[in-house]
Amino acid sequence: MRASLLDALVSPASVAIIGASNTETKLTARPMRFLKRHGYQGRIYPVNPARDTVLGEKAWPSVSAIPERVDFAYILLDAAPAIEALRDCAAAGVRIAVILADGFAEAGEEGERRQREVRRIAEEAGMLLIGPNSMGVVHAASGFAATTNAAFGAAEIGRGRLAVISQSGSVIGTLLSRGAARDIAFSTFVSVGNEAAAGVGEIGEILVDHDGIDGFLLFMETIRNRDALAAFAAKAHAAGKPVVAYMIGKSEEGQALSVSHTGALTGSADAVAALLRSIGIRKAEQLETLLEAPGALAKARLRPHRPKTATVIATTGGGGAMVVDQLSARGVEIAGASAATKTHFADRGIPSGHGKLVDVTLAGARYEVMKEAVSTLIRDPETGVLIVAIGSSAQFDPELAVKPIVDAVAEAPADAAPVLAFPLPHAPDSMRLLEAGGVATFRTVESCAETVAMLMGGAAPAMAPTASVPAPAAALIDKLAPGTTDEVTSAAIFHALGLRGPRQLVLAPDLPLPDDLPFAYPVVAKLVSPDLPHKTDAGAIKIGIADRTGLETAVAEMRASAERHLPGFRLTGILVQEQAKGLGEALIGLSRDPVAGPVVTVAMGGVMTEIYRDSAVRPAPVGVEEARKMVGEVKGFALLRGFRGRPEGDLEALARAVSALSLLAGDPRVEEAEVNPVLVLEDGAGVVMLDALVRT
Repeated sequence: MRASLLDALVSPASVAIIGASNTETKLTARPMRFLKRHGYQGRIYPVNPARDTVLGEKAWPSVSAIPERVDFAYILLDAAPAIEALRDCAAAGVRIAVILADGFAEAGEEGERRQREVRRIAEEAGMLLIGPNSMGVVHAASGFAATTNAAFGAAEIGRGRLAVISQSGSVIGTLLSRGAARDIAFSTFVSVGNEAAAGVGEIGEILVDHDGIDGFLLFMETIRNRDALAAFAAKAHAAGKPVVAYMIGKSEEGQALSVSHTGALTGSADAVAALLRSIGIRKAEQLETLLEAPGALAKARLRPHRPKTATVIATTGGGGAMVVDQLSARGVEIAGASAATKTHFADRGIPSGHGKLVDVTLAGARYEVMKEAVSTLIRDPETGVLIVAIGSSAQFDPELAVKPIVDAVAEAPADAAPVLAFPLPHAPDSMRLLEAGGVATFRTVESCAETVAMLMGGAAPAMAPTASVPAPAAALIDKLAPGTTDEVTSAAIFHALGLRGPRQLVLAPDLPLPDDLPFAYPVVAKLVSPDLPHKTDAGAIKIGIADRTGLETAVAEMRASAERHLPGFRLTGILVQEQAKGLGEALIGLSRDPVAGPVVTVAMGGVMTEIYRDSAVRPAPVGVEEARKMVGEVKGFALLRGFRGRPEGDLEALARAVSALSLLAGDPRVEEAEVNPVLVLEDGAGVVMLDALVRT
């Protein structure tokens, strides 16, 4: 079935164009024109009951009237008649149907009803449905260009080995034309539109079996089916086919446009990036990287026995420094030439520069010098990946600039370090020669650096632990009413997960304060209320209270302040806690992103956490090992790692707390859970939760 769908998608034996126009200048005439122009050899059936012929082909009144079972149907009608045409396709046994029309999920309640209907029709018929809002499918090798995108009216479509799957129809044309300008060609383009039934994941799973596809470019506005996307990514990784995604919605404005364009639901950029990374999809920050990275990653494979470091060799110090700077900014570790390589260079009179940049200077303009330098570096077991920054000769003497690099790569053993190249000037001829010689090449230093960072990061899907909420915590959640829970109840849930708080006493709000507390002053006092999730904003917390008189004053002041902040708030108790001291504060939080699903965050804690935005995010749940990596990513925690002689904090206990709290992802009733701050004590002493919130 999968093989049959693959053939029907990229090389169908027959195609019906429903609503095809006989007027060549109309958008609805484009699919037939493009199919003929690009040499499609299958049978074309225009469906137009108002005509006898369309663009020289016999017209048919309906798909059902066509005398064979059609593999692929492209419906070019408006929303309402498109639904009727889809019913006709289902009755006729069409394998794949694509709908161009808008007016579905992005068009309010009525549009959502229409989208549910086309999904139902397709599912009941066992038909693969692409769209609505789809500008079609193109496969270069078969000449199959069933699209309304004007860019495919070009005289020729280059044939490459990369597939494009896009939620935006216009972007398939953008990538075609920009790729052509960069000598990057593609195998297949699929515009998935609203993804009423089949989306990026489902289409990707079909295409990954194609022998003519080496990698994937995804242009995404949202993620509608996380499981299907993850299944595709895992299958692509197993096949050694890199997947790179460019996703809009990084800004609030971009998110708003994403929603309005195809009825997309947008999530936070950090949460979505974390999800993509966890399932093995590399995320491109620039459109140029989306174009250049997939092919480069398919060529340049990091050898398992080699270090995850980058070595830069340059014939120009300034150009090489530019590459080093961009790599370092993306967290790539730079390694200079090894001691053995430097000795080898010195013996042969080859300059090796100073510091970590291998600068061969103008000597690199000589064929034998540059070839020997590149050959030595890629054979050196201490080289992870080699980036060659080529100076002005790349523009004015391509053969001189490129031949030593290409020849060194051609003669290298199978376990040699991969080589990537960045010519500093505009040098299309050199880039073509390098690519033909198997060297991944980049037009911009930013795209080069971003791709190297992707290569170093790997793309193996992360294995998430099972999100099983411990029974004691689940029992407490069972008792909760929907909404925000007060700190005492929330802390009890976290305690059941293994987190601990300071010694404390909960007092009834209308009873006098006790003369003595079960712990010593100074203390912290808080108002307990489900209506005051942010106590600092409401003035509902006081610290450093020295005695009973101070406690009485603090309670009165907090009640007055909270009443001003939120008149009529519900007060269920007064919480008095032993004032704890530690080395620093952290935040641990679980939330449910509308696109990425449950995610766990760890960050610098306290009232300044939203200002610093120094955090690490992962899909939840996470194991302790992944939690350790998260803690390691938060820059502010450097203060807790013995910075400048300071005592070390118990970051291992913090990682265990992150993992424990993330288990709440397993209970869909928990919308949000947060401990802020978590007090980090000295190494070996653990962590203490100082505030808690759960929202169901």
